[in-house]
Amino acid sequence: MVVGALATNCWLYPLIEPGPHEQEHPCAVIDPGADPEVIIARMKRFRLYPRYVLLTHGHFDHVAALPGLVSHFSHEGRALEIAIHHADASSLGPEAYGVHRTAFRAVAGNTAYVDALWESIPSPTKLLAEGDRIGPFTVLHLPGHSPGSIGLYDAEMQLLFSGDTLFKCGMGRTDLPGGDWEALQKSLERLFALDGTISVYPGHGPETTIAAERWQV
Repeated sequence: MVVGALATNCWLYPLIEPGPHEQEHPCAVIDPGADPEVIIARMKRFRLYPRYVLLTHGHFDHVAALPGLVSHFSHEGRALEIAIHHADASSLGPEAYGVHRTAFRAVAGNTAYVDALWESIPSPTKLLAEGDRIGPFTVLHLPGHSPGSIGLYDAEMQLLFSGDTLFKCGMGRTDLPGGDWEALQKSLERLFALDGTISVYPGHGPETTIAAERWQV
């Protein structure tokens, strides 16, 4: 679903096939960027509950719904595994407010968007690194858009959640604090070396494939 004023893609990824007698099924929530009530309603509609919250990077438009999700599901007695690459860990927890205000001031000249939506963001429960496995995913460290940007690759299903590293006909910006154009180029080259048939689900915009985006190298 598309959430928030910056049109972030939030993905719900079922972790198991539903059985005939099960009432709810676990899922991974990928990049809950805003509108926690919308995300929760969608999970309820499909009888899903979050086992993991997986963050492709720490920018505010990918994490802002996290407080609402944690609050809601903690009242239901569900503990969420919140996972982010260790290089973006300061975007969550006690340092987060300053980190996000600095980022928005750098590109927008003010912090109004962060201040209007701010709730204290929980700390991560798991820090990720290159090659880690979490649920069905292998973590690909793809720095450039941010130091801790990752891809979440499901080899069995041949799909990749690319965050803001790779879009359909585009790539992530590097003018935010921690952005690095040369690192992004290397991350894109790594992705384009993968099987071209892999489906790509980005942080913004429509899905694509690796083969369709190789023109960017």
